[in-house]
Amino acid sequence: MKYKILQIFRLILKIINKPSSAFFYFELLKISRVKRYKKLHTKLLGNDMILTDSKSFLAAHREIFEHEIYKFNTHSDCPLIIDCGANIGLSVIYFNKLYPNSKIIAFEPDEKIFKILKYNTSSFSVKNLKLIKKGLSNSMGVTKFFSEGADGNRIALKEDKKNITEIKTTRLIHYLDNPIDFLKIDIEGAEYCVLQDCKDALGKVQNLFVEYHSFVNQEQKLDEILKILKKAGFRYYINQSGTSLHSPFIQKKSDLSMDLQLNIFAYKK
Repeated sequence: MKYKILQIFRLILKIINKPSSAFFYFELLKISRVKRYKKLHTKLLGNDMILTDSKSFLAAHREIFEHEIYKFNTHSDCPLIIDCGANIGLSVIYFNKLYPNSKIIAFEPDEKIFKILKYNTSSFSVKNLKLIKKGLSNSMGVTKFFSEGADGNRIALKEDKKNITEIKTTRLIHYLDNPIDFLKIDIEGAEYCVLQDCKDALGKVQNLFVEYHSFVNQEQKLDEILKILKKAGFRYYINQSGTSLHSPFIQKKSDLSMDLQLNIFAYKK
């Protein structure tokens, strides 16, 4: 209760300091009060868009639009951006606002999420956009897929028993024929096998974002990913993604079977 009162008090102060932001902050507050995994509409970013989950949206909005973790510089008038794991389209919308003349290729394998991605990007009139309803892997085919309902959708693990469907997969290397200004890989655990599969083509990538996912019962591959990036000529910066543990020797918590998430920002001089 005290937290809610404090939250409202901070909101009032923000509106007093900047009255024109009233709609924005009230809309954020409204979204924060919606239960998880409940579909809703919002015009927070200016146009109508569909959200699938309040918590994941607020976290993504904070990272993408407030902290601008995907912001990058380019000398190209029409940069080529590849978005692996586009989800409901927040990253695509951000890239389009950042570089309106950019060409974007976006992958999203989940059937329900893909429909929302298509709606949201259409609502924002994103041009030069190619949407691909496939997951990324090191082979082309069909595989079992865990549909979490928000931003935790992934290729299914052995322990996943519910919300299982099938998706088509393709190889990222097939899309790395031309120079890539920005490559985003947020594919919930498949990042190592995809990077390993296309490591010889990463020389064409100027800026690369990878969200690293460590699963409790699987071997950690962070060191292998960093070796791939270094060999491809990248320097990198890493920070925490998801919940931070203050006492990791004691807590050892996991979320959706993951015990570690990191943001890796890789770039070339």
